[in-house]
Amino acid sequence: MQLFKKRFAMPAPAEALAGRPKAIATAALHFVNGQPLKGPYPAGIEVAVFGMGCFWGAERKFWQIPKGIHVTAVGYTGGQTPNPTYEETCSGRTGHTEAVLVAYDPSLISYEALLKVFWEGHDPTQGMRQGNDVGTQYRSGIYATVGQKPIAEASKAAYGKALATRRLGPITTEIVDQGPFYFAEEYHQQYLAKNPSGYCGLGGTGVSCPIGVGVAAERA
Repeated sequence: MQLFKKRFAMPAPAEALAGRPKAIATAALHFVNGQPLKGPYPAGIEVAVFGMGCFWGAERKFWQIPKGIHVTAVGYTGGQTPNPTYEETCSGRTGHTEAVLVAYDPSLISYEALLKVFWEGHDPTQGMRQGNDVGTQYRSGIYATVGQKPIAEASKAAYGKALATRRLGPITTEIVDQGPFYFAEEYHQQYLAKNPSGYCGLGGTGVSCPIGVGVAAERA
């Protein structure tokens, strides 16, 4: 759903849309598992945020993980405009990417395991696009906490070597500090559970990510 000209460069601060002071309306509960979308999350739950193209298909990859996922949600992050709408994000004038928030139990699934799903679930070499989805909002990104950042950087290096052995291009994924996550409108949340035949343009490279899966592997 593109209402504006597609953009291939991030907006300058003067170009960014103003946004709004209050959050836009979204769902209260996760459509699949019934958990509160925005929390509060139980003690011990940690949050990871990823951008990997169209957030409908990206979110499904994480809620389908069989163990350790508390809740998932789609939204916007990595940009400048506070509380953007979908249409504003698609304009390329917010700087945000379509993103997935994953609230997970690190005693049941490791951050490394989530990174494996991330790397293998899309093509991280495409820059400001993912397949036929084109624009800054479809860029690949990892939005990490202080503790997550070195793990993410190590996984990027390992996957980059794996891609190089198959003569694929360099990784364009941005790895930056985890900033504000703005929950998307209700109809976007768990979209492919509500619309099983809906669009999903994500496709991986077919290259396995050679990183550990931590606690999940130890307990399997």
